[in-house]
Amino acid sequence: MSNETSNNGSKISIVVLVIALIGSWIYFVNTNNTKTEIITNYTTEVAVLDSTKNSIQADFIAASAKVDSLNQENTGLQGELQGKAVAIQKLKMNISNILRKKEATDKELGEAKSMISELNGKVNNLLADLGKAQEENKQLNAQNQELTTQNSTLSSNLNTTKKEKERLQDIGSTLHASTFTIQAIRVKSNGSERATETAKRANLIRLAFMIDKNKITPSGTQELYVCITGPDGKAIGDGGNFNTREDGARSYANKLSVVYEQNVALPVSYDFKQSNKFTEGEYKVEVYHNGFKIGEGKTALKKSIEKGQIENVD
Repeated sequence: MSNETSNNGSKISIVVLVIALIGSWIYFVNTNNTKTEIITNYTTEVAVLDSTKNSIQADFIAASAKVDSLNQENTGLQGELQGKAVAIQKLKMNISNILRKKEATDKELGEAKSMISELNGKVNNLLADLGKAQEENKQLNAQNQELTTQNSTLSSNLNTTKKEKERLQDIGSTLHASTFTIQAIRVKSNGSERATETAKRANLIRLAFMIDKNKITPSGTQELYVCITGPDGKAIGDGGNFNTREDGARSYANKLSVVYEQNVALPVSYDFKQSNKFTEGEYKVEVYHNGFKIGEGKTALKKSIEKGQIENVD
């Protein structure tokens, strides 16, 4: 009876011990599972955090590239556009400060992500403003080019008008001769004169004309060039050469200096003599002023007096 009781107690003790061991094992297993779960959760959170930061970092790099490109292409921004560019740089710096932190919080990363979106928006707005400004500049440049062309045309027209005015002024100030008379004259030894038509009796040709009134020509000395062409078509006289406006260079027999009074008619007389005898044929006399021919006249000398004609000879 006593041995049976002892065996039963031993069995009970063994059962209790087994139960205790099983409980301890269960507790140990549960504790390890909890720790593993905590570690796993933490690792997952860190991985998610790193992934989020990397994603934000990638977005920031892309946004920064747009900002840098914008700055390189537009270094001379002014006014409102410059203010927008400064705000973009400031926002970029704030984002960079957050991402440089080794242990940035979820809140900070969220702020960085939000600021990156804002940064992209500001960059896009500035790009749109720049595009609009460039288009306006193109229009202004086109308008300026058109104005420049118009000014050039206007300037050219003004120059043309000025030159035309000067030309007309030049022409208007040129004197005009009228009532031309050309006579062959025989001057006798006693000084008396008589008109003649024969070449052998003539010893001078007298030119007479009237300078008409001119309101433009100023008062003062005016130079007149007298050109005489003989019957052989050659110029007579050795006064020299001068340039005309329409007939090129001409040889002149004499240069006359007349004192002209503005808007007053002036009679002019000129006698041409030559060492050689005059020959029969036509003599042509032309008068130039200011390079323009202002009048001309002709006279013809005969070889001898025709039958039935009488010329007084003293």
